Amino acid sequence: MRADLDPTDLYILSQMQENARISNAELARELDMAPSAVLERVKKLEQKKVITGYWTGINPESVHQGLLAFIFIRASDGLGSSQSGLALAKIPEVQEVHHIAGEDCYLVKVRTSDSASLMALMRNKFSKITNIHSTKTTIVLQTLKEEQLLVIPKK
Repeated sequence: MRADLDPTDLYILSQMQENARISNAELARELDMAPSAVLERVKKLEQKKVITGYWTGINPESVHQGLLAFIFIRASDGLGSSQSGLALAKIPEVQEVHHIAGEDCYLVKVRTSDSASLMALMRNKFSKITNIHSTKTTIVLQTLKEEQLLVIPKK
């Protein structure tokens, strides 16, 4: 879904992406607009699903989630089916589920406290998804960059 965004919308998005706590009044000052006009634009961006939510970044180590792993999963879902992917998405430790092209079906991003908890997750939760045939796990040793920021075009 592509939304028709004008330069003002793009500016609002870039500012909110950098600081989701920016006030409508501050945006209005920067744009030389009325705060009510900025609020209306933000609400329209939310309604169009351009803005999909607001998050607080948390250091994973501070909540004992220091182990990051990417898991390639091969499943027997029929072509066009996402049954296994939807089941994986319900697991709280799973942060991302991507249906991918190639030999494997899914690429999953997982955070746990340590390798023992990763093994328990795979044994106790992944194994209950009957369509999963095999997994290949890559454990991250060091993260050099991890962010959700998008490159927002300027018109």
